[in-house]
Amino acid sequence: MERPSWDEYFMQIAVLVASRSTCLRRQVGALLVKEKNILATGYNGAPSGITHCDVTGCLREQLKVPSGERHELCRGLHAEQNAIIQAARHGINIAGSTLYCTDSPCIICSKMLINAGVGGIVFKRGYPDQLSLQMLDEAGISHQQFPVAEQV
Repeated sequence: MERPSWDEYFMQIAVLVASRSTCLRRQVGALLVKEKNILATGYNGAPSGITHCDVTGCLREQLKVPSGERHELCRGLHAEQNAIIQAARHGINIAGSTLYCTDSPCIICSKMLINAGVGGIVFKRGYPDQLSLQMLDEAGISHQQFPVAEQV
């Protein structure tokens, strides 16, 4: 049996991390990796000590907010935000790291990743936020959907 590539391995871990999510709409997992070492992980959900959406119900569903819009109308943090926060709480420098995430980042997360110095992003599913990808391009941060289509 063939061993998975590092990208496959890290994406599998991101999917596993997503299983911890308490979001009722979309389970997202993220990890920050540098030199094949996992620096921090995060999944989307309410802040520590706050009642989770599986108890309160989804505010975005109640307000009929479409995916990719009005990010402030949510009780939860995004997986990328939680990974950045986890690294900060433990004093881990994430500059030059690669983010592996089950979803492409939204504009808010992209701005945070840019300022945190993340060097690349690998994501599994797209997300309806083109400005996010445009800003990553402008910042010179590589981003690619996984699995990367093979070149012919």
